[in-house]
Amino acid sequence: MSNLNDSKLNLTQTSLLFDRDAPVKTFLTVTPCVIFLYVNGVMLYTLRKKAVFQETSRYILFGHMLWLDTLNLFMSVVLFVCAVSRIFIMKNVCLILLVAATVLFQVSTLNLALMSLERYVAICFPLRHADFTTYKKTKMAIAVVWMIGLSQCLSEIIIFCTIDSTNTAMNLFCSRTTLFRQQVYKTLDIAFTCIYFVTVCFTIIFTYASIAVVAKTASCDRMSAKKANKTVLLHLIQLCLGSVSLLIGVIQEAMYVYIDYMTMVHIMYFCFVVFIIFPKCLSPLIYGLRDQAFSCLFKYYFTFGLKRQNSCHTEKHLVSEDVKNNLTHNFLIAT
Repeated sequence: MSNLNDSKLNLTQTSLLFDRDAPVKTFLTVTPCVIFLYVNGVMLYTLRKKAVFQETSRYILFGHMLWLDTLNLFMSVVLFVCAVSRIFIMKNVCLILLVAATVLFQVSTLNLALMSLERYVAICFPLRHADFTTYKKTKMAIAVVWMIGLSQCLSEIIIFCTIDSTNTAMNLFCSRTTLFRQQVYKTLDIAFTCIYFVTVCFTIIFTYASIAVVAKTASCDRMSAKKANKTVLLHLIQLCLGSVSLLIGVIQEAMYVYIDYMTMVHIMYFCFVVFIIFPKCLSPLIYGLRDQAFSCLFKYYFTFGLKRQNSCHTEKHLVSEDVKNNLTHNFLIAT
């Protein structure tokens, strides 16, 4: 059995040399990633230019999501380039990269729940929204999310240091499938993944249903509730794309038995672009452009000042949304 595994590893390395489409794949993957890294950078810069963006919980969570997606996108590209370039790194370096990527992915997933809860409180309890979503409480919630997200990775680091203490170069490119081969890693990954996604999925569905009820009853202003409902629905779609990306490793192991290696490489490249790169590129752009208070200022910095800044009324948009939420809450009390 050991000889069979070794022969497969050698076959994999040899086959990788004949992937003539590697330069084209690298260009098609890295180019849009660089563009969207610039977009994310402009968004983060925009959030730093207005004090209201740094003090409002919605924009704090949005900025947190931007940082997570930017770092995750950058690390995904680095790992992809290493794999295509046949850069076989040391095990400990690979461990650090994978642990960081896993933490960013899981914290990003949990951040979706926080963003949905913030919209739920804003629509269903607008008068208490300011008390629940203060700057300090928002930062505390983010800290708790990071503590939860680090739990799996700390467990994997402890197990890895206990089982495999050698720091040799890897025979294959750096991935969870090639580094974490023992069954204990798969069991641990399945357990944490189920807990995270069930919790986040329940939270998003609960907030979506609650906001939908408010949208039907609050006849004085249904637009704000419907807009919040669409935002939560986007969170649910993003969660579904994230859950599909988790199945890539399982698909890779299943296909390795039944199809040739080059076909598997093409399929895995397609899955990597569609389910990992594509959602990380589009989600910040969708959320940013849907927000009137943020999008106008973002367009100004994105176009290097070609769009007139005096047409942006950030504070006006924020105040008008707060007034609408308060009117909705007063209407519910009256009825």
